[in-house]
Amino acid sequence: MNPSDLSLDSSAQPLLEACDWSFPVPIAYGPGRLAELGEISRGMGIRNPMIVTDCGSRDLPFIAQATQSLMRAGLSSRVFGEISTNPGEADVARSVDAYRSGGHDAVIAIGGGSGMDGGKATALMAHHDLDLWQFDFEREIPTLPTGHVFPKLICVPSTAGTGAETESTAMVTHAERGMKLCVWHPDLKPSLALLDPEITLGLPSSLTAWTGIDAMVHAIEAYCVPNFHPMCDGAALQALELIGQWLPVVCDEPGDVRARGGMQVGACLAGVAFLKGLGLVHAMSHAVGAEYDTHHGLTNAVLLPAVLRFNAPAIAHKIPAMASALAIQATDFDSFYYWVCELLDKLDIPARLSDLGVPDYAVAGLAAKALSDTAAGTNPRALNVAAVEAVLLDAITIGR
Repeated sequence: MNPSDLSLDSSAQPLLEACDWSFPVPIAYGPGRLAELGEISRGMGIRNPMIVTDCGSRDLPFIAQATQSLMRAGLSSRVFGEISTNPGEADVARSVDAYRSGGHDAVIAIGGGSGMDGGKATALMAHHDLDLWQFDFEREIPTLPTGHVFPKLICVPSTAGTGAETESTAMVTHAERGMKLCVWHPDLKPSLALLDPEITLGLPSSLTAWTGIDAMVHAIEAYCVPNFHPMCDGAALQALELIGQWLPVVCDEPGDVRARGGMQVGACLAGVAFLKGLGLVHAMSHAVGAEYDTHHGLTNAVLLPAVLRFNAPAIAHKIPAMASALAIQATDFDSFYYWVCELLDKLDIPARLSDLGVPDYAVAGLAAKALSDTAAGTNPRALNVAAVEAVLLDAITIGR
């Protein structure tokens, strides 16, 4: 479809309108809705929130817009903008110190995956003195102090990719282990996810592409997880339909608010879908990101072809539905695979992991870490060290 024809498509019109949804958490969607942040916060009883964001976002216009909205509503606030691209435990500790010293009563996590991870981890740790790693997803849920209450948490994505705004799980790098770990508590849920596609209008073309493919990978990996979860499968397929329609448009026409909105909703749905689980792309990407500080979405994009080739025997029956969602006429694996590769070419995604600075001698160490990652456990094809090493070497030397 030519972008100029989209004005005739009535299905695109709702992407320009404000909508409120209640699943899986309260969601406020619509262009310009960041301006409502202050009134929304005041309605929740918030009086002194701390905005947590990443180093790359702290000086961008939407942070000032958020602060101004809070001020207009009569709320005091401060910005903590020291979260790294791949947040570590030291980032979280500094953010928690700032939260406590400022007497804050809520966290507003704004940014891409790193900013929201930092904000969510801050909310997780703000009101107790337990160790961060006690909240590792792989460990038994820790007992919180009597009377403990998590602070209100509002998540505002500044990209259309991470899909992290509807859950409180946060990826944090464990410095000693050199791994990204998922920290969480089931009682911490976002009080609101605010999706404003206008925030993403200034996103550089590279980040638009990288985060867009990140969302697509979320949907593909979640749908291919063998567990029976029709709700997540439905979200994954709807996400693919939106991403397949709008990602090419938003990359060609970055000022199209409908395309930006379609991608934000698609990314959010893909984030809901991966409650079902993920797979080897994410298991390896977490290891690579922790070791080489690479951008998560870009790393996912580079790894995707090699993982698709490896998983092909186990996902053949999943291809027709995904191909249909992406409007691919043929429904065999090869047609699906080549469509993905052509899209990566169009978006100027590097072909090999070596292009991101990952050497072949790192394979053994990265494979061991990837195999212990939570996402490896839901990969559709069984994994062992030799298999993961082979896929990593393939991604480093051949790519796509």
